[in-house]
Amino acid sequence: MGTIMKSAVSLAALGVLTMFASGCSQQATEGNAPTGDVSDASHDVDDHGGWWCAEHGVPEDECSLCSAYVAEACKANGDWCEEHGRAESQCFLCDPSRADKFAKLYVAKFGEEPPKPAE
Repeated sequence: MGTIMKSAVSLAALGVLTMFASGCSQQATEGNAPTGDVSDASHDVDDHGGWWCAEHGVPEDECSLCSAYVAEACKANGDWCEEHGRAESQCFLCDPSRADKFAKLYVAKFGEEPPKPAE
């Protein structure tokens, strides 16, 4: 399969998976358990309708630390930081400037800066 076809299939799979991802502030269910050292009790329910993962600084449906589905899709796309166990594109430990992309999404939606992620 060509590179373009693999990318298209991976992106389609990510889209389907994110539709089913429950996000950080909800109870983990079979097949959607957190992938890191994160316990559900440590997640605060925010007043943004579950759109933002305040713990990790990304939208809930894109959080590779809280959604096994998202994590697997990121790994399949080659977007994975082995050292920190999260999507490379979300690894603010390797490159803090990556947080800017997600902060801009938050500002566009809520008109204010996002809370600083716990991790």
